Amino acid sequence: MVPSAWGNEDTQQLIDILGKYNVKATFFVVGDWVDRYPESVKALSKAGHEIMNHSNTHAHFNALTSNQIMQDINTCNQKIEAITGVHPTLFRPPYGEYNDLVVSTVRSMGMEPIQWDVDSLDWKNLTALEISKRVTSRVQPGSIILFHNAAKNTPEALPSIIETLLKEGYSFEPISQLILSGSYVMDHSGKQCPVTTP
Repeated sequence: MVPSAWGNEDTQQLIDILGKYNVKATFFVVGDWVDRYPESVKALSKAGHEIMNHSNTHAHFNALTSNQIMQDINTCNQKIEAITGVHPTLFRPPYGEYNDLVVSTVRSMGMEPIQWDVDSLDWKNLTALEISKRVTSRVQPGSIILFHNAAKNTPEALPSIIETLLKEGYSFEPISQLILSGSYVMDHSGKQCPVTTP
């Protein structure tokens, strides 16, 4: 849900807001951020949120070789696991950039690359109301919503987003709980669809 690549000034506030509504989220963290804010990684994990891989240095993965991709991801995985005791299984490519090599390399490591279908655009310093309207008007069943920590108005927008979606009958799950295992196909939009047998 929240890629952590910048500061940590609102991390505890985000933990508190999510905790108030008993929402568990997935935080994709950059290895450099883990180095700077290990206490925040520990706090997120202790609060029950998933801590997953967003690369070690936020590089452009489309420009890397398979070996460079594996080295970068492994370095970040080791940093996360050293703090949380949990080996990440999901990877969100920096900038949302990916190609066939990135996808096949990530999957060869036993991890799943993750994108999103609802972008809050919170990093553009939209107002809390703009963020809330943007997200709640675009969500559909199975949506993955992209937020950023240290974005100016995300903490103010989150409560109304959560309350609105709960009233509409949605529930919130960490991303690992949304991924299908077993037989599935990917549709034209990248969404997983279970294979149904006649």
